[in-house]
Amino acid sequence: MSIPTIDFHKADDATTRPQLLQDLRHALSEVGFLYLSNHGIGESIVQDLVDALPRLFALPDPVKESVALVNSPHFLGYSKFGSEITARVRDQREQFEFANELPDRYGFVVSAGTDSPSPPLYTRLQGPNQWPNFSEVPRFREIVESYVAAMQDLAMRFLELVTEALDLPPHSLERFTGPQDRIKLVHYRPSSPSSSADATAQPSSPSSSSSQGVGPHKDSSGWMTFLLQASDPSIRGLQVLSKDGEWLDAPPVPGTLVINMGQAFEVVTNGVCKATTHRVLLPPGEYDRYSVPFFQGVRPDLTKSDLKALWDRHFDTSAKGWKMVGRESDEGRNIDGPFLRGRYDTWGEAQLRTKIRSHRDVGLRWYKDVFDKYISDD
Repeated sequence: MSIPTIDFHKADDATTRPQLLQDLRHALSEVGFLYLSNHGIGESIVQDLVDALPRLFALPDPVKESVALVNSPHFLGYSKFGSEITARVRDQREQFEFANELPDRYGFVVSAGTDSPSPPLYTRLQGPNQWPNFSEVPRFREIVESYVAAMQDLAMRFLELVTEALDLPPHSLERFTGPQDRIKLVHYRPSSPSSSADATAQPSSPSSSSSQGVGPHKDSSGWMTFLLQASDPSIRGLQVLSKDGEWLDAPPVPGTLVINMGQAFEVVTNGVCKATTHRVLLPPGEYDRYSVPFFQGVRPDLTKSDLKALWDRHFDTSAKGWKMVGRESDEGRNIDGPFLRGRYDTWGEAQLRTKIRSHRDVGLRWYKDVFDKYISDD
């Protein structure tokens, strides 16, 4: 299997659009990952962000930790190396997480002390950012917000193309998105010589945990992920698990974004479009790696019962058109996915559970009442 490239510009030409839709349908249902070229995001918007990343992560630790994630019940802010856990192993990356600005609706209702019932606890995931005031990174907030706005527009335009490629009525997938999209600014340091020698091993195994940038997972933070690999093409790290269980490199390709389907997309399409398992190995050698994933938001109150009509009408998995349905490697099938497995009725609760398990310091500070429940629900 290879990772296909979809030329977004071909959607604008009536002579190339039919083949593009066919290629996109194949990428969605049989691969789960793709490169998107000619995506239309302004070069200056991308370059401003790429240029800011090395300066951002070169800041002293106390400065970065002034907006530590643990201070935010919305899981927005900075987390240091080893703070996040994936596949039971600590990830060796540092990152800032931001989102489009929303008020803390949950905190407002609770603090107001009204007789109105409190919103579901998962509503607390939505809220305002912690914006740093870094003089060393001029225009930082402006740069991030410009990129987020551009990605929001691209994500919705791409979603409409996906809707057409899957033979769905216009806007039929749009209603499952929102209200808050997220972005991570991520930094990986080079692996040590001993760990780079083990770069082909499974990072979830004890012998190779030092090479784990991010452990094997299916994205749970959004509907679709749009990844900017913001380093030189020679600096690799991202790997995709094929349906046959083979790890494939997904190296940076200048001018493209990498797109993959999240767990919500797999649920909404009734398993027709699998959320593909992927991981990041620490870059070997001496150069740092930077990446910027954008996660298109999912409606928090989404339930599987909301999807029955869509499944029955458009994603009948016995239909001949979906020949790859159900095909997945053993490792892929065993990836943690509480909403996929039906452990929780709403997407929002499944997402809260995932966030708490990944960032346990935040969970202990802000979600003590449910911490043990989510940590031990395997």
